[in-house]
Amino acid sequence: MKSRSSWKAGLTMKISIVTPCFNEEDNVELCAAEVVRVMSEELPDYEYEHIFCDNASSDRTFEKLKSLAAHDSRIKVILNSRNVGPFRNIANGLRHTSGDLVVPFVPADLQDPPGVIPQMVAALTEHVDVVYGVRTSRRESFFLKLARGAYYALVKSNGGGGTPPPHAGEFLLARRQVIDAVIGAAGSYPYIRGLVAQTTERFATVAYAWGVRQHGKSRNSLPDLVDQALNGLVTTAKAPIRLALILGILLSIGGIVTGLVNVGVFLFGSVTASPGIPTLIVGMFLFGGIQLFFIGLIGEYVTSIHSEVSPRPRMVETAKLNF
Repeated sequence: MKSRSSWKAGLTMKISIVTPCFNEEDNVELCAAEVVRVMSEELPDYEYEHIFCDNASSDRTFEKLKSLAAHDSRIKVILNSRNVGPFRNIANGLRHTSGDLVVPFVPADLQDPPGVIPQMVAALTEHVDVVYGVRTSRRESFFLKLARGAYYALVKSNGGGGTPPPHAGEFLLARRQVIDAVIGAAGSYPYIRGLVAQTTERFATVAYAWGVRQHGKSRNSLPDLVDQALNGLVTTAKAPIRLALILGILLSIGGIVTGLVNVGVFLFGSVTASPGIPTLIVGMFLFGGIQLFFIGLIGEYVTSIHSEVSPRPRMVETAKLNF
């Protein structure tokens, strides 16, 4: 493993940058230009490739990417036959990377700015395999911030394997061997940052401010965010299913003790109050709601297992440019 000083001593390294996109005709040219600027001005000693993965866009995204690729061989383009979602799209892009270092995700809207990549490269010492970009500020509602904080805390409490730092995403810099391990383990619905974290614990972080989207609107709706969060939870954290077991045991014990106490009061005490119908109704809805919640949780784990045992066919790459 080479230190960064030895890289500059004569070994030219290559950085692969992956940009998944869907209907980003207003952003792909700006994204490509910003990557060119950062690499030419701040990392001139490094070779690079910029891989755009078009997730079957319905606008002029692919036409603009074709033009970019025609003028710059370092820009490579993959066109998917159907929209497979952001994580599967990133994973497919990673399979085509050839760099010694890989950035799995630079968004077309530049909210995770390429200008942070030089800081990541500087933080990648011989004792570090991955440098995570950690978002220090996000312009979003208080409720969403609270939900994110609770989610990261829950993922952090998992029962085994590594977890990514809170507020870190797929915007990171990793060594080739880490990406190869991730590609080898990527299933039908890969949680990229979780797989990277489980590959190595030798990591560093670089803090940055999450940018504002300048053109268009994000294609990630609230249902998409929930789906991605649940995928990350069931593939990374063991805590939820263990919490269901522990809480079920405690509630069962509580129910047995309550039943025994009521029997004792009925047999040996003086019962003067009317039958506790409201208590029974509340108890029924409480226990019924908890049961349904945990059945749904178990269903998420079963669905995840089913998708691995019987995966859907991968999409077809309709076009590949500059490979």
